[in-house]
Amino acid sequence: MPLKRTKIVATLGPATDDPKMLDAMIRAGLDVVRLNFSHGSFEEHRRRAEMVRDRSRFHGRQIGIMVDLQGPKIRVGRFLEGKITLKDNDLFTLDPSFPLHEGTQTCVGTTYQPLPQEVKKNDLLLLDDGRIVLKVLEIQNTQVQCKVVNGGVLSNNKGINRKGGGLSAAALTDKDREDIISAAKIGADYLAVSFPRDAQDIEEARSLLRAAGGKGGIIAKIERAEAMLVLDQIIAASDAVMIARGDLGVEIGDEALPPAQKNIIKRARRLKRAVITATQMMESMIENPIPTRAEVFDVANAVLDGTDAVMLSAETATGKYPDKAIEAMARICLGAEQQVIVQNPMKGLSNDFSHIDEAVAMSTMYAAHHLHVKAIAALTESGSTPLWMSRSHSGIPIYALSRNIETRRKVTLYRGVYPVSFDVLHNLSPQEADRQIFEELKRQGAVKAGDLIIVTRGDIAGQGGGTNTMKIVKVS
Repeated sequence: MPLKRTKIVATLGPATDDPKMLDAMIRAGLDVVRLNFSHGSFEEHRRRAEMVRDRSRFHGRQIGIMVDLQGPKIRVGRFLEGKITLKDNDLFTLDPSFPLHEGTQTCVGTTYQPLPQEVKKNDLLLLDDGRIVLKVLEIQNTQVQCKVVNGGVLSNNKGINRKGGGLSAAALTDKDREDIISAAKIGADYLAVSFPRDAQDIEEARSLLRAAGGKGGIIAKIERAEAMLVLDQIIAASDAVMIARGDLGVEIGDEALPPAQKNIIKRARRLKRAVITATQMMESMIENPIPTRAEVFDVANAVLDGTDAVMLSAETATGKYPDKAIEAMARICLGAEQQVIVQNPMKGLSNDFSHIDEAVAMSTMYAAHHLHVKAIAALTESGSTPLWMSRSHSGIPIYALSRNIETRRKVTLYRGVYPVSFDVLHNLSPQEADRQIFEELKRQGAVKAGDLIIVTRGDIAGQGGGTNTMKIVKVS
């Protein structure tokens, strides 16, 4: 059976707390777990992270851990009755000075104090991921007086977006800064930053994580309209990006979301960053054991567009069938990957190289396709060479052979890259090194005697960024 190249990210929660369920998820095709810091305590997240490390060792697999920061989610307060029902043309007021836990049928508080200063007459405010639409009629002191355009049930703590974006809340809240320290303690392989406005937000998060002792990569969640205006700068500042389709769709409009998704995937691959497609991919599987046909097409289209990973949220965190959701997603990914016809594997990639190891990576992929190579073995310290290799549209498996556990966990997010524990720091002759690589790839089921493989490595073992050699060898 062919290897699944597209990676699966699954959110942990109450539904996954049984180790047997996590085992089933790993067997089904799980690659990276997401700890959603919008919910739960640090102790809950720490316990789940420890269970992931324990069960991944048991299965002989590397499973990456992503910590997802809550960010400045702008929300309504709470209602005296828990919820209200708004009808079209009702008058309704948002007021940051209103008691936050005493919302009524006509008024509710909000967590966002600058709201009256940042909206204007005729703005459309979208509540609860756009399910309820309010039109601003007038601003009086702290009161934002609105008319209901699309009504519905509004319950406690639902989010607020402005159509077209523009609410200027800083990406990192005080809670996020504390949670970054927690992410470092957990040993997160990735830190996802919610609602970044620009590259500076990403750099600030990276600086805070490093100061706390964290080594993980930074993921920029693209979910603000204004982020689309500086997309390349945000991507370049990040290690990976997530297409957070919930809030992004609300801000830019549903009709603009599909082309935005395709563009983000294209730009991320061109700028040599990993990309995750997220939000409501298998939503019906929260309650049902099989996906809808629309969900099948959604996942498959993301795979065909070249996403590195697809993500599950409530489907695994609180759903009834976490393992079945991963099984279904893996099956769809494999099916879509069989349909990818690679006519020009280097299409869309930059013609200029800024690093020697990048040039070696691209040369490897070109040679691999023209020689019908069975597998690529990239001896790597940092993981950069296999990342660059994975940016080409290729079906050739790339094995990241590394002695560094952090590197092996990092590459769990890269499409078509598989981590292997391999220490290159002992003194071996080139022939003996090749023999050990052959044996390892045979154990992985990747090659047999007589197959061609490509090995990349550096002259100085153990030096990050030092890949300068590509060797084509026949498996003996």
